Amino acid sequence: MKIKQTWLVSILFISNALCAQTPLQKRLQTAFARLQTDEQCKYGAVSLTVLDAKTGELVFGGNPDMGLAPGSTLKTVTSITAFNVLGKDFQFQTQLGYSGAITADGTLNGDVVIKGGGDPTLGSWRYANTKDNVVLNTMVAALKKAGIKKINGRVIGDNGAYNGQSIPDGWIWQDLGTYYGAGIAGLCWRENQFDILLRTGSVGTPVGIAGTNPETNYLQYKSELTNGAAKTGDQAYPYLPAFNSKVMYLRGTYAIDQTKKRVGAAIPDPAYDAALRLTDTLKHIGIQVSGEPQSSIMLAEKNQAVPANATGLITILSPNLSKIVYWLNQKSINLYAEQLLATISLKMGKTATAADGVAVVKSFWEQKGIDKRSMNIFDGSGLSPEDRITTSTMARILQSASSQPWFGDFYESLPVYNDMKMKSGSINSVQAYAGFQTHEGRQLCFAIMVNNYSGTGSAIREKMFRLLNELK
Repeated sequence: MKIKQTWLVSILFISNALCAQTPLQKRLQTAFARLQTDEQCKYGAVSLTVLDAKTGELVFGGNPDMGLAPGSTLKTVTSITAFNVLGKDFQFQTQLGYSGAITADGTLNGDVVIKGGGDPTLGSWRYANTKDNVVLNTMVAALKKAGIKKINGRVIGDNGAYNGQSIPDGWIWQDLGTYYGAGIAGLCWRENQFDILLRTGSVGTPVGIAGTNPETNYLQYKSELTNGAAKTGDQAYPYLPAFNSKVMYLRGTYAIDQTKKRVGAAIPDPAYDAALRLTDTLKHIGIQVSGEPQSSIMLAEKNQAVPANATGLITILSPNLSKIVYWLNQKSINLYAEQLLATISLKMGKTATAADGVAVVKSFWEQKGIDKRSMNIFDGSGLSPEDRITTSTMARILQSASSQPWFGDFYESLPVYNDMKMKSGSINSVQAYAGFQTHEGRQLCFAIMVNNYSGTGSAIREKMFRLLNELK
């Protein structure tokens, strides 16, 4: 009799819970069950959390506490943390100065030092004031104003406080030479990337290297890349072996119908590249530089230090954080996310490394009531396939942003997919979205992740959109 009573109570409880559901919750439950049982998700994992963006009330939770790989949706966590810790008007600073003294005839007996402050936009083409020619002309003007007509020394690119680990733990070897796998640096330059220009041919034949943009003759290139069949896409990967090798390899395939004929690659030492570009610019306008350009990394390898007590000439400011976050999320720029993670770490008194940055992020949200165990992450961009976070935690972090004075800037940074403002994330067999949607006058925030799906990415995205359409 007791067993029957327990069974009856359970049935009544479930029945009452179902009856208590709103029409939206019922539709979400049906749509979530349909996605979870889809053939593409047979061996996968699906999670969805929907919250009221104003109150934080749980609207729907399907496996909300399951830790899954978020891909680039993790950038929303990094962005929101940066807004909280750094402030929307934060600007990076790059210092130009010199050591030694300037003689009466305008000769600098010393070195010109470009000291980086972690600015990922220095030399970037995305903003009018950060373009490489604008930055170089600004530096040249400052040197001329100081009366420097000749440099008996070198131009040095200094990474400043960012001399630690440049690549987050968990990033895979295949990504490290690519433009999207560029490591952090105290002195970034042109988003730490350049293009390798390709000379294509017929299917199965080797792809040649036609040059680079900009010219990087301090590296050597070996192509093991082959021309792939039409519609097989860009499967080319640059590899720069460890131990300071100067030889970059291209491997994989590149479809013959690809039109761009180039592959984006990571600059191994951006501080050196910045010093090289300034040196070349000075020589071009007739200011002689006797020494070869150097970086703080190169000097450290020789057991030498960057000259101390440099006389300051000019401070170059980055765009403010709101504008940086805009492009970070619009174009999913991994470098911007990792530089912000390192900067958050410095701001909180730690080192400029991904590991310390992650620890700071976890601690920050733990103080806001979020269990740090729900964030088993290794970077700020989501490029690491080992990253795990719950949709519940991601949705709660999104919800926390909605009441902040800078929310409009963050919201504007989110791309539009499926006519919804949301950040996407995709790596191997992972598809995720996180963002906001207004439903019947009520603003909702959500995070949805599918891991280990089979089949095509386009098919799983269509099915995820079908579920998210219930929020419209």
